[in-house]
Amino acid sequence: MNNKETFHYDNKIVKWFAYATMLWALVGMLVGLLVAFQLVFPDLNLDLAQTTFGRTRPLHTNAIIFAFVGNGIFMGVYYSLQRLCKTRMFNDTLSKIHFWGWQLIIVLAAVTLLAGFTTGKEYAELEWPIDILITIIWVVFGWNMFGTILKRRERHLYVAIWFYIATFVTVAVLHLVNSFELPYSWIKSYSWYAGMQDALVQWWYGHNAVAFFLTTPYLGLMYYFLPKAADRPVYSYRLSIIHFWALIFLYIWAGPHHLLYTSLPDWAQSLGVVFSVMLIAPSWGGMINGLLTLRGVWDKVREDVVLKFMVVAVTAYGMATFEGPMLSFKNVNAIAHFTDWIVAHVHVGALGWNGFLTFGILYFLIPKLFKTTLYSKSLANTHFWLGTLGILLYAVPMYWAGWTQSLMWKEFTDDGTLKYQFLETVVHLKPFYLLRSIGGTLYFIGAIIMVYNLIKTIKSGVAVDNEEAEAAPLSAEYVPHHTEHWHRWVERKPVQLLVFSLIVILIGGAVEFIPSFLIKSNVPTIASVKPYTPLELQGRDIYVREGCYTCHSQMVRPFRSETARYGEYSKAGEFVYDHPFQWGSKRTGPDLAREGTAKIGRSNSWHFNHMYEPSATSPGSIMPRYQWLFENDIDLDITEAKIKAMQTLGVPYEKGYEKLANDDLMKQANEIVADLNKDKIKAMPNKEIIAVIAYLQRLGKDISAEPQAAQN
Repeated sequence: MNNKETFHYDNKIVKWFAYATMLWALVGMLVGLLVAFQLVFPDLNLDLAQTTFGRTRPLHTNAIIFAFVGNGIFMGVYYSLQRLCKTRMFNDTLSKIHFWGWQLIIVLAAVTLLAGFTTGKEYAELEWPIDILITIIWVVFGWNMFGTILKRRERHLYVAIWFYIATFVTVAVLHLVNSFELPYSWIKSYSWYAGMQDALVQWWYGHNAVAFFLTTPYLGLMYYFLPKAADRPVYSYRLSIIHFWALIFLYIWAGPHHLLYTSLPDWAQSLGVVFSVMLIAPSWGGMINGLLTLRGVWDKVREDVVLKFMVVAVTAYGMATFEGPMLSFKNVNAIAHFTDWIVAHVHVGALGWNGFLTFGILYFLIPKLFKTTLYSKSLANTHFWLGTLGILLYAVPMYWAGWTQSLMWKEFTDDGTLKYQFLETVVHLKPFYLLRSIGGTLYFIGAIIMVYNLIKTIKSGVAVDNEEAEAAPLSAEYVPHHTEHWHRWVERKPVQLLVFSLIVILIGGAVEFIPSFLIKSNVPTIASVKPYTPLELQGRDIYVREGCYTCHSQMVRPFRSETARYGEYSKAGEFVYDHPFQWGSKRTGPDLAREGTAKIGRSNSWHFNHMYEPSATSPGSIMPRYQWLFENDIDLDITEAKIKAMQTLGVPYEKGYEKLANDDLMKQANEIVADLNKDKIKAMPNKEIIAVIAYLQRLGKDISAEPQAAQN
């Protein structure tokens, strides 16, 4: 007797996410090209606030991570989950809310980032109202996903679903913890954490956003689509189990390797190093599991463009996950951190792993969704080779640039002085940046060819929005066989799998966070460190708004070359009033941690002229001009709200000071204007440039004012 039930897969939602993936791929890559060329031709900043590198670079990263890759994840999950569970998605309305809500988030992100509304925290720049919307839409996605799993007709939960569950729960935890912030206006906020603690939380989030948004869901997609495209079973079930549990347990500890040689306590740095090195085992276990799935079908790989993309993707995953642990060694990190080596490393993962796997899935899915064949295999192969060449032309110059930067920064003359000024390294790297831009252009052209090819494929077929399928209902009674693998009992219980995944990922975060927040000796206080004045606070917020942290660090590491160039190395106690922290992750420009000290010795007029026309004070500079700062008025109406927010966060302004803050602000502004007048520069005290100068001149002065400040 045939007891199978007939039902229909929802291909329409998969189709929508596929369209969005193609659209945002082109948008995100186009912005990336603009960003790349801006470092070669600064005039491409266009002298507009909305198009400067400091605003377009976060737009590029968010567009690629959350728009292109995000939609690619949902496209693959919605297609594979239905077939692995042998059921339609739990609720069509939830699917639609998820799709349109995610696209709304992307549009709001683009508008707000270009308008300068940013938290200043890398990969988490979106402000609090959008964070709330992200939370809502993520819950909708999880609700729909778990509803689908619970009504499945297939008892066994395939390995891909394990990775989807871990992705959902971990991204939720990461987002909620890192987005804990205090609003002071309808769209602006301050991070609840400060200084060293904020840095720890941010890079716990930042590293694990790569782990659990750019890696674990894509591993789930690899485990489904690679065997499907190859028509082969996954190489090893046992290796899948080890890969999954080891990866999600170890990954969550590794965030501190982004903060080596910083003011983070040594014990936390060491934890990051140890667990980063251990990560290579599960990461390569996953790569090996993927590649060995193709054993016996390598002839097919040479002919099938889908498999070509997937093989390069898995290989790039292996390369990036070997390099990550290598970069966590302190002696290697001392060379690589703050340089373009990290840019190369990130893009091997982004272009190779995420990009190529997404392209392979699109080439696999679109013909199936429209019951047709791919319009042109020749165009697809052209895309493959353009993309591969683009990755090489992007990555190799950036590796070379990174090594060159580090060597030039650290080189001394025979008489013991630094051999190169920082600006000399910037000028020297322009040819490498140009080669990188050419590589990105080739990659982008390949993506355009793909979109054209897929549009022609779509037009040649007919969409099957509701694909008929049949499967037997899940039996209520089940007796496990005595020879069955021990892991089966976990796989068949999705709620327990979610809970165990949550426990596993919380262990690492708890071990790193609890001592950092509860043991005061981790952040020794420095008596000379005082809160920012109202003018300096306004200037700092403008600095964050303009994305200056994307090019400048504020963290002098304890290296001879850095203390010789910048001054005293940084201490954790310096940053206790920094909401958010500004340690940075890349030095396209010099470190600014000691910008206001006598060692750097720049006058108010130098900063004034530098912000108006950087090349006038620094010939060869690739910094944008910030001429609107000379026209925009400081928003005095928001000063009181900012001071009150800082008081809530524990910054020791006197009670009632918020009412007097603007008086002090204008007093300090007039002092700066008077000093500018000595150099025959006429300026108005209420302009934003005055606030920025005040902030820059404050940097490092607390430490230099009292070098032997008492610490406790």
